[in-house]
Amino acid sequence: MRRLPPRPWRSVSGLLALILVAAIGLLGFASPASAHGGLAMSTPAANATVSEPLTAVQLYFTEQVVPTAFFAIAAPGGGRVDNGWTHGTPRQLDQPVREYFLVDGKFEPREYTTGFPAVVTVAHLPAVGRYTVSYLSVASDGEPVRGTMSFRYTGPVTAAPQGWSPPTNQPDPALVAAAEQHGHDGQASQPPAAPSGSASPAVAVPMPAVEDNGPPGWAWAAGAVAIMLALVGLVAWRRHPAAVGAVFGRARASRKTARRPDTRSRPGARKSRTPGRTGTPGRAGSPGRTGSPGRTDTSRRAAADVSAVHDVAPAAAARLSNPRLALLVGGLVVALLAGFGLGRLGAGERSGVSGTRPSAASGQLAGGSAASAGDGHRHAPGTGAHTHPGDGPDQAQAAGAWVSAAGYTLQPVQRSQQPGVRADYRFRIVGADRQPATRFAIVHEKPLHLIVVGRDLGGYQHLHPSMAADGTWSVPLELARPGGYRVYADFSVIAPDGTQLPLVLGVDHHVPGGYTPAALPPVQPQATVGPYTVTMAGTPTVGVSAPITFRVGRTGDSGPVRPEPYLGAYGHLVVVREGDLGYVHVHPEPELADGVVTFWLTAPSVGRYRAFLDFQVDGTVHTVQYTIDLS
Repeated sequence: MRRLPPRPWRSVSGLLALILVAAIGLLGFASPASAHGGLAMSTPAANATVSEPLTAVQLYFTEQVVPTAFFAIAAPGGGRVDNGWTHGTPRQLDQPVREYFLVDGKFEPREYTTGFPAVVTVAHLPAVGRYTVSYLSVASDGEPVRGTMSFRYTGPVTAAPQGWSPPTNQPDPALVAAAEQHGHDGQASQPPAAPSGSASPAVAVPMPAVEDNGPPGWAWAAGAVAIMLALVGLVAWRRHPAAVGAVFGRARASRKTARRPDTRSRPGARKSRTPGRTGTPGRAGSPGRTGSPGRTDTSRRAAADVSAVHDVAPAAAARLSNPRLALLVGGLVVALLAGFGLGRLGAGERSGVSGTRPSAASGQLAGGSAASAGDGHRHAPGTGAHTHPGDGPDQAQAAGAWVSAAGYTLQPVQRSQQPGVRADYRFRIVGADRQPATRFAIVHEKPLHLIVVGRDLGGYQHLHPSMAADGTWSVPLELARPGGYRVYADFSVIAPDGTQLPLVLGVDHHVPGGYTPAALPPVQPQATVGPYTVTMAGTPTVGVSAPITFRVGRTGDSGPVRPEPYLGAYGHLVVVREGDLGYVHVHPEPELADGVVTFWLTAPSVGRYRAFLDFQVDGTVHTVQYTIDLS
């Protein structure tokens, strides 16, 4: 029996098939960016510089915002300068906006050319600097429409209207509840179930609106792949027609010979003159000898046809495996990656029309369980203002409310200690395999932040334990007053697949003795620690991102004091909610603005909170505390 020669073209075709499958997979996951009812443009434009006084900001959405929509304008110092809002007259957008709707499992585009403005009145412009407009509404399909846009003002200061005072109102509770019903910022909610046999209702992907500057990025990538595949096929056909014919004609030839007998005479294949007379097994065309039953001359001719094809294939395959083909395959890979990357980049460049604040991630008070944490830890040192796990407001839960999440559990070695006694607090982070986790990412210069707060929101400590080889963490801890405490482990564990999973786990700790809870201090904009007085400005808002600023000064001196970087940032803000002790760890923008540290905060619900700010001056870390009352 003839031994078939090796066929290198199989490896080549397999490689091309693998590349094509990868391309389809990548393009399939590159879902279009859109936001139903999102912000399309604004006047002034996002991140623009304004040199003349203005009395209003106009935000143009792809559909009219609800009557209960909420808008706030924060001045450079954090105080609000908005003075109500109204619906404006629709007008044509400077550029059309394309939004995508999920219909029967497929994204279908819809183009908008008309903008529906919300005109937010500016009461006055008290300072030069960046002004930020925050907004919250709900689209017609129930998706939340929220975000911020900023502009820089360099003109003259204007006075406030007589008798005007900064607004302190919060969004309508029904509006917040409606927005939270469909999920958080940047997270696609699930479409409501549709009756069997009916079309699914249109659902927009809750991401920033996209200006239509041409086809979406994923379309460019798909086009690049298709063009490259066509070029490869054309070049292969023109340069090596025999090889292409051999590769694609092999199966066809074998099927044809198997279906009908071939009466042509071929060398090495003789007709049988006597019915039933066969050749010797393994030797074609040996008359007069009895062979295997069923091995007829027709089957030998079919094998000969296949063999003839294979005689062409080795030479063709050899030519196909030369450096030119390697260059073609390499070019296909490069084109695929470049097309996909450009497509994603193009989508990114067209997104963010809402003008999100520069260098700041979503600064929201932690909400949702730690299991559904956002990307709060996935950043390099110096990343802009952001929160830790659970980005996105949630009225029901807050980070740190659970001892277990995402398969990990906080297991303390001891659950109590004597008052006023310094003792090692030891614990482990145990995975789903019941083994202590030992791989943690360095976040803000530490692999784990341990926060301790009393149930009456006193006794705050921010500690950094060390881990032993067996995964046991320990840190000296002294608690002066009896009572209950909450211990939060804020960390980012490295999963077996190498990804980082940010989590906040919380557990109760008890100090025995007579417990008398302290009353929550009243709301004050200033707090003093050592020789420093720190002034907090801004209006925390339920469901809306708002800037909160802190200015450090020496007591009795009007001049500012410049904080030093501490753990990779100019400050660390921990906010704990009264009652359930909901937790968030917020980091500021990477740069100071006139000596002011700026955080972005979104409160998850009404209620009272205690805020703890850690900052460093002259190598010493200080902590100031504030009460925030949103009740």
